Amino acid sequence: MKWRKFIWPVIGSAAVVLSIWLLFHELRGLSLNDIWDELTQIPPHRYLLALGSACVAYAALAGYDHIALLHIGKRVSFLFVSLCSFTTYALSHNIGGSVFSGAVIRYRAYGSRGLSAQEVGVLVAMCWFTFILATVFTFGIVLILEPDLFDRFGDALPWFVTSIGGGVLLALVALYVYGSWVHFRPLKIGAFEVYYPRLPIVWRQLTIGPLELLGAAGILYFALPADGNPGFIVVLGVFLVAFSIASITHAPGGIGVFEYVALKGLSTMDEAQVMAALIVFRLFYLIIPLIIALVVVVIFERGQYGKEATARPPG
Repeated sequence: MKWRKFIWPVIGSAAVVLSIWLLFHELRGLSLNDIWDELTQIPPHRYLLALGSACVAYAALAGYDHIALLHIGKRVSFLFVSLCSFTTYALSHNIGGSVFSGAVIRYRAYGSRGLSAQEVGVLVAMCWFTFILATVFTFGIVLILEPDLFDRFGDALPWFVTSIGGGVLLALVALYVYGSWVHFRPLKIGAFEVYYPRLPIVWRQLTIGPLELLGAAGILYFALPADGNPGFIVVLGVFLVAFSIASITHAPGGIGVFEYVALKGLSTMDEAQVMAALIVFRLFYLIIPLIIALVVVVIFERGQYGKEATARPPG
């Protein structure tokens, strides 16, 4: 039905409007000058560390595509895959609905390298699952190390409940590893079958996926001041909660949603300091990559147009 095409954009737009309204009320006593002052007080070396964390995150994201291609047994040049992955995530993170927008971009790119629509579909699904697996794995570890994490967002849960939740998440990851080890039958979802990757691929998923999350959270961590900083594990946990909620809403760039949840999770810190760190995160993880990605897309499309014009018969 046609309404299904509009449901996620409507949900995303509603989430943005609601979050910006909540954010406005959260920051009503804060001025732009306060935030600017905090931005200027971030030491240069912490800007460099935040930028380095962004590079780590995007390098790991490129690993998602390499893992997926290894799974489906396709060879594509390392440089092309890395550029395609960077462009895909830089655009989809800003557009919202990363699975769907990423599928369109990857189909255009990998189709030029001979991959079929079905193979691109498997590649997209594999990249998406690697992200989910990494999030579950990393979040499970965080909940065990920081059982009081959810206290930052509202009503407190007993520490043992949170720890058990972390253990359950890690148990799910262990079950996935076990399924790959003993070669479980493919998981059937309707007419679609999901085959367990080989163990070497699973180990790559459990290494590269968490590395991307650590890099992304590192941007926020290094942009926050050292004084009053709750520590990397807490910042990582807050990032995972904020980024997951923003992803679920399909809000373009998670704008408003990510900031509001992160502010709640870091409410023990000065609001101006947190907002300055969030601006640095958005700059290094979203805006600068988006600008670079647009340049890459223009160059790629010009090249494709030239090839198509050359292959077109005269007439």
